[in-house]
Amino acid sequence: MTKHPLDPLTASEIQLAVRVVRDKSGLDHTGWFETVTLDEPDRTERQAQRNSETVARRAYVCCYEPSSNRTLRGTVCLDHGKLLQWEHVEGAQARIVSDEFDAGDRIVKADPRFREACVRRGITDLDTVLVETWAAGNFGDGDEEGRRIAYCHCWVINDAGDNRYGRPIGKLHPVVDLQSGKVVRIDDFGVVPLPPDTASIRPVQNLREDLKRIDITQPDGPSFEVDGYHVKWQRWQVRVGYNLREGLVLHDIGYRDGGRVRPIMHRASMAEMVVPYGDPSPGNFRRNAFDTGEYGIGPALDSLKLGCDCLGHIHYFDVCSHDWHGTPHEIENAVCMHEEDFGLLWKHTDAQTGKMRAVRSRRLVISTIATIGNYVYGFFWYFYQDGKIGVEVKATGIPFPSAIAPGEESAFGAIIAPGIESHVHQHVFSFRFDMCVDGDRNSVEEVEFEAAPVGPDNPHGNAIRILERQLTSERQAQREIDTSRARYWKITNPGRKNRFGKPTAYKLAPGANALPLLDPQSPVAKRAGFMFRHFWATRYAPDELYPAGWFPNQSTGGGGLPEWSAADRPLSDTDVVAWYTLNFHHLPRPEDWPVQPVVYADFHWMPDGFFDENPALDVPPNDQL
Repeated sequence: MTKHPLDPLTASEIQLAVRVVRDKSGLDHTGWFETVTLDEPDRTERQAQRNSETVARRAYVCCYEPSSNRTLRGTVCLDHGKLLQWEHVEGAQARIVSDEFDAGDRIVKADPRFREACVRRGITDLDTVLVETWAAGNFGDGDEEGRRIAYCHCWVINDAGDNRYGRPIGKLHPVVDLQSGKVVRIDDFGVVPLPPDTASIRPVQNLREDLKRIDITQPDGPSFEVDGYHVKWQRWQVRVGYNLREGLVLHDIGYRDGGRVRPIMHRASMAEMVVPYGDPSPGNFRRNAFDTGEYGIGPALDSLKLGCDCLGHIHYFDVCSHDWHGTPHEIENAVCMHEEDFGLLWKHTDAQTGKMRAVRSRRLVISTIATIGNYVYGFFWYFYQDGKIGVEVKATGIPFPSAIAPGEESAFGAIIAPGIESHVHQHVFSFRFDMCVDGDRNSVEEVEFEAAPVGPDNPHGNAIRILERQLTSERQAQREIDTSRARYWKITNPGRKNRFGKPTAYKLAPGANALPLLDPQSPVAKRAGFMFRHFWATRYAPDELYPAGWFPNQSTGGGGLPEWSAADRPLSDTDVVAWYTLNFHHLPRPEDWPVQPVVYADFHWMPDGFFDENPALDVPPNDQL
């Protein structure tokens, strides 16, 4: 079967790419594979493919070579088994992969200094200890310069064995050189008593007995059609994709209207996320995880289970990850797709006649769930019958726990259990949208509102002015939410007009959000400059994919969106990429322990003059289905 140019890599393609790199690149025997994933075709190739021309499938490969402490990358032509490009990325450190997490745990436990530090805390059984190998960031430490460093955090697994983070080992942080496989030093800032064992995640008795079963059935089957990774549902068309770094990627999003599919987005993804913590104390100030750029969402995707993660008539998509040897690992049921009832779509009752018509809303849900250490993130994409696109993050798992001495108050967090504090932090997600609203030539507008002054034209003080302005360059298009002005942004197509003579458009409607509380010159802020603006727009460039740059691990910062947009390229009637920063601010509660109920953060893309009227007028009432 011929693979589509955007289909995720198969196991055999990963094996082929690994073999070509081993044979042709000069990678030595110590080298391992950070990433083997699809190298997506560019705009020119995609157009050729739409014109029924053959487009070669390629793999993007990134490796780390411990013998030389080099990060290398290139592309492999899968159709011909040929290495197309290979380069050393000067000064870059590859992502930390899960195999290094395991190696770091072993390296630390073999070090006598760590064992002695554990004994001082009354810990003698290292089999009960979890050492997590976190990316170290870059804090200007000369001893770490030029080395592949991990800064570790430690816990004792609870007695019930169901919470690996149940008993944090306070103020103990091994520092590991992952290149040499040795502990550089042990940062031991003093003994804190281990918290008592109160961390069992599920009670073994007194479960609720008053819940009745809910069945969700579709006796006629689902309304969607699936061909490989291509999906049709109602008027929507979308292609499901995957890569090692971002996880779920959506391509070719369009809506069928009047016999033709009108394009909206070429590509949509969660391109980066960073979780900066707010405790400045020794050791804790280094907690700032770039879960996408430093670790990768793709390998962390859960294999979803019906009745637990998903409910209803489900279609699953499998994807293929790999270990650091390049050995493929299939993740079954990595992407879940189903449709669900979503209450009212629209309703009208004639007050004179009493006649009523109500239509229920249904939405298509495409989702993944990733377990990244203590946290679990669900990434949900919603497609609605009226042309809306919703994006929602669901966060659960275990808030990062730290040990605190009895009777001590938490200065930068909250006490969530006896002997356990959890620090204030933010989950900052950067979503990238390669736009094509009715075509590739788009522009960017900002819309906001203000109260008009009382005067002859506004004698009663109720007038609200609508202010629209075009954001004509990348520096202009660095914007923040302003709830006092109900601000939002639109991507328009100046060359396509609706029946009112206005450019067709989609608007980005923000949801709940926050701004970072870091000093802009702090080490973390320099590496994640994207989080200081809620909205960015850039001119499309094929290699501008990640808002903190390609290699944020141990970088000094400045890359990504701040660097690209400094060019201040024009944004009028051109290829536009929109970026949205979603910041979930989190001060943990006692109710978040020992496992956090799901919290939600979302936003929407809504048609704004894209259609000439409500596009869901043709949805039948439920009594006619």
